[in-house]
This record gives sequence, structure tokens and C-alpha cells, in this order.
Amino acid sequence: MTVSLEGITAAANQISGVVVRTPTVHSVALSAALDTEIYLKLEILQRTGSFKDRGALVKLLSLTNKQKKSGVIAISAGNHAQGVAYHAQRLGIPATIVMPEATPFTKIVRTEAFGAKVLLHGESVNAAEPFAQELATAESLTIVHPYDDELIVTGQGTIALEMLADVDDLDAIVVPIGGGGVIAGIATAAKALSPKIEIVGVEAAQYPSMYEAIHGLTPTSGGNTIAEGIAISVPGSAARDIVGRLVDDILVVSEFALETAILTMLESSKVLAEGAGAAPLAALTENRDRFAGRKVGLIVCGGNIDARLLASVLMRGLVRTGRIVRLRVTITDRPGALAKVAQQIATVGGDIIEIAHQRLFQDVPVKLADLDVLVETRDKMQAEEIIAQLNREGLPTRQLGISNTNA
Repeated sequence: MTVSLEGITAAANQISGVVVRTPTVHSVALSAALDTEIYLKLEILQRTGSFKDRGALVKLLSLTNKQKKSGVIAISAGNHAQGVAYHAQRLGIPATIVMPEATPFTKIVRTEAFGAKVLLHGESVNAAEPFAQELATAESLTIVHPYDDELIVTGQGTIALEMLADVDDLDAIVVPIGGGGVIAGIATAAKALSPKIEIVGVEAAQYPSMYEAIHGLTPTSGGNTIAEGIAISVPGSAARDIVGRLVDDILVVSEFALETAILTMLESSKVLAEGAGAAPLAALTENRDRFAGRKVGLIVCGGNIDARLLASVLMRGLVRTGRIVRLRVTITDRPGALAKVAQQIATVGGDIIEIAHQRLFQDVPVKLADLDVLVETRDKMQAEEIIAQLNREGLPTRQLGISNTNA
């Protein structure tokens, strides 16, 4: 088969009433901040928290009775795993999922909760694939590939049908790219319905595999990224051909932009996105002029972010925006000095989170001491006011810096 608008429309009818028809919402806050009319396609509202429900169900519905009885196997970093496991459980199909060893624990637990057998193998989805292929052959299991399957691509394309039905005059749709399944499906449907619409892909800087494949460049993918859902070293061949024909541009975004986009989306639009889900916003943020004044749809493809990782992103974001600062204050080592520091910080409206009193290990005279003070503030301006106030009161103070130069 080939991926087509007719096939995608048929798939939409197949999954109707089972897969959530997610809303496309206008984000007033993001639109104002980026001078772009932004619409968010909230695939985070799927039963398993990502768009993967769509393609997984379309593929499972295509199996013969013999294949259903034998069972299926999938390779996934988490979202495809949950989509396959959930619908396989619903349909009474045994499911085995091979996940990379570094998969976040929360995704493993959720996949197992849908009744699948989870096996951890390899450092990445691509590294786990040969193991899954061997297991499929040995146990007569049908492989449900996360992206390199035309039925999977067809299922993912149903996103575009819904999005363009909700907002029919979009200038562009920005889509995360891992293996390429979702952007291939969306591009097929969107270009058929609206030939002038621009389809823009987004990849993490650590995994620019589709960009390199399309441009004939030497593969460089590898390493750690907060967008593990699109950390694919080798894109799918079925998707690559479609992307080469129908996708207008592929943008590569930094880890800093991805991390910042997660925080921005949560604070500005009250939308919790994982790294891959925030990638389209990261692309807009790093390419403001390219999208300014246009009507743009962003595919928020998933919201399955590990709680500890989210906590780290939020705290680091507060530090970068000056809402948590670490100050070093030099005081005389005598009663009342610490109270004076606290009083001056409170005068300007800062809130002390923690404080460390250094007498022994700092390079200061014996009658002085350094205080390391962690302070919560409204913004960078208030932090500067606190530092100025302490210095005016004879308490030499400086801010201890953060390493990220993008702050």
C-alpha cells in the first residue's frame, strides 16, 4: 500500500470513537509572546498521553486472527509502547515491548500497567531493533514498528484531518520528527487538503537524523536529549521518501530551547508537554522572524515526562529567569549579623529558601564569614535590588552564576 489521503480518511473512520479526537486550541499567551497566531494540537489528551494511539490501533486492526492470537512485539522509548500495549489489551492481543535500558521508569510502569511484557535492551530504539527482530522470528510475533510502517504513518496522518477541520486556514504546521512517521502522515493529508500549507519538521540537535538523511549528510546522531521521544538515529525509509517530497523544511533545535519550551508551555498555556511535545515551540522560539505574523499549528505530540525530570526543568527554569538566585554575602562573624542579612532581604521582598554559614572553608579573614543564601524572587530585577540593598548596608554581596550561557 501507499500512504494517501483516502487511506488516512478510512483510518480516521476506523479509530473514531476509540481514539480521542483531540482539540486544537488557540494559545493567546504564546501568540502574543512570539507575534505569531499559534494553535496547539493537544495529543497529550490521548488515553496514553501521546499521538501514538492512532497508528498503533490502525496497525493492530489490520492483523489476521492468526497474528492476533500469536501476539505482537514493538520497539519503543515509551509512547509507542503505551499505545500498542493499551490497544493490544483492549483487543485481547498479547504484547511484548522492547524498550531501551535508559527509558524513564514512569513509561515502563505505564506500559506494564496495560498488560504488556516489557524487556529492556540496548541504548536506543535503533539499538534495540535487532533484538526485537530476533524475538519476533523465534516466537512468531508480528512487529508493530513505531514509525517505519505505512499503516502506522497512515494512522498518524489522522491528526491533520482533525486539525484542518478545526482551523482550515493555517499557514504552517510544525511537527516533531523522530523516525518520521507522524510528519509523513500529517504532510500527506495536509498537502492533499491544502497544497499551499507549509509543513515544517523539528529535530533535537543531538538527533538530526532526518535532516541529514534528506540532505545526504554523514549521520551524527547520538548522546542525551530531553526529547527522548524523538531520539532516533536512523529515520524510517517509508517516512523518509514522503518527507523528501512533501516537507518544506526541517529545523534543528538546541537542548536549551527544548528545556525552555517545556517551561514556557506549562506557564503560558497550562500545557504539560514532554521534550518532543515542546519541540515545535522550541523551533518557533529559535526562529521567530521565520514565523512572525503567520497562523501556525504546533503538534504537541506527547505529555509523558518523568516527574523528576520535570521538577529539574522547572527549578532550572526558575534559576535561569532569576526567580531563584544564589547569593554570597560576606558578614562580620558576630551575633546579629545573620539576622541583619535576613532583614535586608525581606525589606526588598525576597524569600530565603536556604542558607549556609561558612566559617571554616572559605578564603576570608578569620573575623568574617561567608553566607551562601538561596533566595526566591519575582524576577531578575528584584534580585538585583536585593543585591544592591545588601551592598548599601555594608554587606558585600554577589550573585553566584549559572553555567548556561543562554540564560
